[in-house]
Amino acid sequence: MPFGHIVIGPPGSGKTTYCAGVHQFLNALGRKTIIVNLDPANDSVPYTSAVNIEDLITLGDAMEAYQLGPNGGMVYCIEYLEKNVEWLIEQLKPYSDDEYYIIFDCPGQVELYTHNESIRKVVQHLEKHNYRLACVHLVDASYCTEAAKFVSVLLLSLTTMSLLEMPHINVLSKVDLLSGLGQLDFNLEYYTSVMDLNYLLDSLNDHGTSKLFGKLNRVICELIEDFSMVGFSTLCITDKNSVANLMKEVDKANGYIFGALTEGNENIMLAADATDLLSEARDAQLIWSIATNGNIAR
Repeated sequence: MPFGHIVIGPPGSGKTTYCAGVHQFLNALGRKTIIVNLDPANDSVPYTSAVNIEDLITLGDAMEAYQLGPNGGMVYCIEYLEKNVEWLIEQLKPYSDDEYYIIFDCPGQVELYTHNESIRKVVQHLEKHNYRLACVHLVDASYCTEAAKFVSVLLLSLTTMSLLEMPHINVLSKVDLLSGLGQLDFNLEYYTSVMDLNYLLDSLNDHGTSKLFGKLNRVICELIEDFSMVGFSTLCITDKNSVANLMKEVDKANGYIFGALTEGNENIMLAADATDLLSEARDAQLIWSIATNGNIAR
């Protein structure tokens, strides 16, 4: 019963860097970890993949054979993977026992997680073969700098969670870079906890948005609050404590913590709270506030 997680998120959110960093982190702790590249456009990565979709199909081949653009070619490749999912199962057989932990590096094309069902069906097929997976959805923390952008991220996260139907962790990545983007309208914890979204709407009005755009955002915020599903963790991939905190959440989401307890695996330290660290959101808030000379908004 192998454990792992899929890594998704818009282009530029840091998925490939995340995969390389977490791979290095977990292996350093003694957890045998491999990366599976499911992005047919990922022809230059900072890691060695154990399984690579480009051995099945490449984006360039799909575009050339069917006269498709980059977006259409990407959708075709993932749908082709779905139809040939047994190829993936066969490639994973050498890593299909409890000894390995698997990270799936997925494409950044948003429509693959909002209304196209191929990724979901691939995941469901893996689950039928007893893979225990969670989803880590990375979003660039810079979206917190504008209310309208953050509302769009909330809607994207909710849509993705609803479509994939699997244990899901939304992550604000690159929080260490926030200090260089100016003052946020609210404390970072406001964005991670997704508190009363009326404050976001007030911020939109302060920035002089049109009435129609403001009304649209109000309806979206009401929808998000009605579902009450979206929240965010934070990540600085170069900070081992930040990575460890996130991995605690992932291990709980996919059940690795329970498998580790059963097998006496030493790596359960990742999922334990013995260190009694502050919550990751407060750690990130502290780093951000210090970097901005202690000026914490609202």
